[in-house]
Amino acid sequence: MSSAADQEAVQGARTRGRDRPDGPRAASGAHNGGPDTRKAPARTVWPGTPTPLGARFRVGPDGVAGTNFALWAGGAEAVELCLFDDPDDDAGRGRPGSDGRPGSFGGQRPFGGPGNGGRSGGRTVETRCPLTELTHEIWHGFVPGVLPGQRYGFRVHGRWDPWTGARFNPAKLLLDPYARAVDAGAGDDYGALPPEVYGHVRDWPQQHVADTVRDDRDSAPYVPKGVVVHDDAPDDEWCEDRRPKTPWADSVIYEVHVRGFTKLHPGVPEELRGTYAGLAHPAAVEHLVRLGVTAVELLPVHQFAHEDHLLRRGLRNYWGYNSIGYFAPHAAYAASGTRGQQVGEFRRMVRALHEAGIEVILDVVYNHTAEAGELGPMLSLKGIDNRGYYRLQDDARRYADYTGCGNTLHVVQPQVLRLITDSLRYWVSEMGVDGFRFDLAAALARSFHDVDMLSPFLAVIAQDPVLRRVKLIAEPWDVGSGGYQVGAFPPLWTEWNDRYRGAVRDFWRGALPDVRDLGYRLSGSSDLYAWGGRRPYASVNFVTAHDGFTLRDLVSYERKHNEANGEGNRDGSDDNRSWNCGAEGESADADVRALRRRQLRNLMTTLLLSTGVPMLVAGDEMGRTQRGSNNAYCQDNEVSWVDWGLRDEPGWRELFALTSRLIALRHRHPVLRRRAFFSGRAHSADGLRDLAWFTARGTEMTEADWYAPAATLGMYLSGRDIPGRDARGAPVTDDSFLAVLHAAADPLDFVLPGRPWAAAYEVLVDTSLEEQGRAPETLLAAGAAVTLAARSVLLLRAVPGEREA
Repeated sequence: MSSAADQEAVQGARTRGRDRPDGPRAASGAHNGGPDTRKAPARTVWPGTPTPLGARFRVGPDGVAGTNFALWAGGAEAVELCLFDDPDDDAGRGRPGSDGRPGSFGGQRPFGGPGNGGRSGGRTVETRCPLTELTHEIWHGFVPGVLPGQRYGFRVHGRWDPWTGARFNPAKLLLDPYARAVDAGAGDDYGALPPEVYGHVRDWPQQHVADTVRDDRDSAPYVPKGVVVHDDAPDDEWCEDRRPKTPWADSVIYEVHVRGFTKLHPGVPEELRGTYAGLAHPAAVEHLVRLGVTAVELLPVHQFAHEDHLLRRGLRNYWGYNSIGYFAPHAAYAASGTRGQQVGEFRRMVRALHEAGIEVILDVVYNHTAEAGELGPMLSLKGIDNRGYYRLQDDARRYADYTGCGNTLHVVQPQVLRLITDSLRYWVSEMGVDGFRFDLAAALARSFHDVDMLSPFLAVIAQDPVLRRVKLIAEPWDVGSGGYQVGAFPPLWTEWNDRYRGAVRDFWRGALPDVRDLGYRLSGSSDLYAWGGRRPYASVNFVTAHDGFTLRDLVSYERKHNEANGEGNRDGSDDNRSWNCGAEGESADADVRALRRRQLRNLMTTLLLSTGVPMLVAGDEMGRTQRGSNNAYCQDNEVSWVDWGLRDEPGWRELFALTSRLIALRHRHPVLRRRAFFSGRAHSADGLRDLAWFTARGTEMTEADWYAPAATLGMYLSGRDIPGRDARGAPVTDDSFLAVLHAAADPLDFVLPGRPWAAAYEVLVDTSLEEQGRAPETLLAAGAAVTLAARSVLLLRAVPGEREA
């Protein structure tokens, strides 16, 4: 049906519906079963200022304390600020003091979080304050007497014309995109998102035009509300000298979920489990320090919402890739309260991690929002200025979707670019974080259609004095045409290298036809990153991530098992590149279990010996399982939470010990964390090169060897030829190492290279051994044949002539 025909059909349905009790009138007025929201007389509004955007508490004219509100709404005809108060609250109850510390409020949970979602059944008073000042498309005003802890939102007036992309609807309360804290809204007591939170009539009988029929019911009782917070970070806590500032080459990243990491931790007090305070607890920090990681990469902590289709199945969005507030820490992860206390709690978490020498990297989702497509809810940007914030198709009713989530933010628009960069700077400057991993970063790099590495987003980041100094990680793809961009991001960026993941998985399951690709991945992926001044640490090496199998499941399942998601096991990737070692799922067979543990040691050792930046997933170091799920995005339960009982099981305890030992080895030896690519050339008369590759015969790999079928590869790393100098200008030297990877099912004799490579070799790691304590100090003569156990890694230190065996 054409747009003109659609409009005619909707108008006819509206006309016929006037005489029907279940017609359009059902979509107007108050919702009979909802909480009572009373209106109060308007308050005095002074002109205020158009900057900064958002709600900023300050001292106004004549020394009067209040809050300045500013909202960009380019196509709006009018904007109302809405203040919400609970009359039965004590004055100031729940509001943090000027030092940002928690007040006494501890009740309602946020939109998308556990709890009653703010449906207390009590009477909430709404005060509407017209913002009449308009400067450069920014509506603004200063309201005296509005203090930190005040809940608020906006109603934006304008045309309802979905055919041109205009979806203004003043019946819908909208979250401030710059809100620094979020409280209450539609929570877990709903079996679906309430119909009132949609800008259109969700249940309109003619679904193909439902998005064009405006819903006039008030959404205020059901949606999240912003909270005014105190702006100043106490004690100047984010001075630069407090940050760990770990160089990229020295980094070891640990991907972790704030809630899932401590939800079952026996050493964390129960009331703190699953919260920012829980992650900051000494018991949680101690595990990170013992492991030796230098940074945590937190799955999304921006305020997010649950999708309707999950709520209808009794599930929740666990991962959090459904953002709605880019300045607000997700309130459900706060133990101290949701009226601004979450801000201070997050800051204290960052401070605790910094004091332990651990950086904080945020996984951020600026490519789309929780408002989905034309049939999605209206929570914020869609109602503020739909055309100004989102990419629309030529048929402006429809959204351009490069993310697979229904919409794509229009980053080329100045106001959207400002929103994202203001958010990023806020998290660095005022919340203390040290970097970002950008979900579907290719979507941010698109100009009008194609991915463009000279796009406004990348250009702005490159010149920004704050952002260009922090860690920037790209997930270098999206779901649109031409979206796969691994190796293409500019020099400031590192990238998730899925080419590494695929090659390492394939090698250890015996699926690589030869070892060419493996050689590139082990040595820093120079084929992808050796251009434009990029370094080996442009590659974030990983075998597992939050999406996909855990490391244990990678060697236990060949097929995904996502039945618990309620989607008929259709969701999740079918390209797992996994091998179950002979039995699907958990097995009582001792041989199968032993082989799986060995494969885990092989994968972990390969990852931590590879040049680049290694990334581990929380729990992989001690055998966490998701029971075969490779898409646990909606499993907020034991499937996803870290099982701390595994630490007490001998097999998994040994895996943790090996992992921490390998990380410590990286920290001690600069040859394992090079800052420049290998040259492969001899730098001395004896012919010793910085990198050499060996066959099982003990000879260097030839061109023919690289193309021949093989399951064994020796990699020699010379510590004598490390480029660069230390902080005092002295040359950097180190031990030399030989790593031998053998993925075949049978043992193999490997001849150890002789001079000039070494006179002897000392065994450091042998993954065929359950307990690595038996591996060190075994000395092997150069030129001798050593028997490699089936499917194993042997790490050897090269011994010079004075220590011959």
